[in-house]
Amino acid sequence: MHLPPFLLDQWLAAHEFASPPIRYNLASSTGPAWTFAELVALDVRGLTAALEGLKVSYVPPEGTKELRQAIGLLHDVSPDWVVVTTGASEALSVLYCLTAEPGASIALPNPGFPAFATMARAWGLGVTTYELDRTQQFAQTADLVLTAVNDKTRLVIVNSPHNPTGSVMLPAEVARLSGLLAERGIPLVVDEVYHPLYFGPPMPSVASVGNTIVVSDLSKALSLSGLRIGWLIDRDAHRREQLINLRSYFTVSGSPITEAIAVHALAHRQAILARLEEVTRTNLALLDEFMERQQSRFGWVRPCGGTVAFPWRLDGRDARPMCEALARAGVLVAPGDCFEAAAHFRIGFGAQAAGFQQALNIAARSEL
Repeated sequence: MHLPPFLLDQWLAAHEFASPPIRYNLASSTGPAWTFAELVALDVRGLTAALEGLKVSYVPPEGTKELRQAIGLLHDVSPDWVVVTTGASEALSVLYCLTAEPGASIALPNPGFPAFATMARAWGLGVTTYELDRTQQFAQTADLVLTAVNDKTRLVIVNSPHNPTGSVMLPAEVARLSGLLAERGIPLVVDEVYHPLYFGPPMPSVASVGNTIVVSDLSKALSLSGLRIGWLIDRDAHRREQLINLRSYFTVSGSPITEAIAVHALAHRQAILARLEEVTRTNLALLDEFMERQQSRFGWVRPCGGTVAFPWRLDGRDARPMCEALARAGVLVAPGDCFEAAAHFRIGFGAQAAGFQQALNIAARSEL
């Protein structure tokens, strides 16, 4: 099996792990990083006690009871519906494996996270896409998604808040879409890795909506990508048994150490989310001002949630040379060709807790 180059990961790795590393990382899609010492400080005694009594052995393939309970509280669902995975990426791979059959196809957003389509094709699945249109504010609606559904469709994926555009599908639209797909026997998968970060009224998780499988993780809104903890939420008990069985084949089980740290983090999620809110709202206000001043050069749709936006060059030129020049100047943004949208670039406003204005000042001086 030959997979195409993962352009986004290659771009990020070349600069984030360089020596010295990039000065201002506006390409990351995560929130502000936490050190282990900062996590421990949230409850030193509690975490120490949990780790000291821990057996460094296997845990159940669906995850420990404590972690599933913590995830259930985050999404306001029964912990019995939760299956822990190694990041959201394994959650999607397990779903693709379960869905794969001759002639089967899945429906995905375009643009979208690059691994969605590549990994689907690796499992032998066909791919159809519904197009998020910048002239329509990248709006996600049930009717739009249904344009990509046909008689071969076996799974539909929605990402809300969306990477890379920051658009959000309203809960009422999710419920309508899940109901229409249920009539065709097609499950709806909702990638909620940026929940609960919204820049309008708070929104509930859609995990309790019928005919819906939610995928999420600790990497994005909860800013703990190094723990590699993800999960699936599925009320269908039979399908859940199949997913747990597949997870056993994929990785046997998670790590008891990282799952214990994840329980600790979720118990203190309000503190973690408060830091995320402070950084993203401050930086998004600065990005608003920057885009207003640069409106002769760039178009954009202000994100409704998440940590990224997807501006574009008004002259229609490929944004990669501009991104390369900015990287040489110490500012990292992700070129749009990583998302098959060459005139665009992805800018993250969640990871850079300090220096965001300085990075924008460098970008403003760029003549490219």
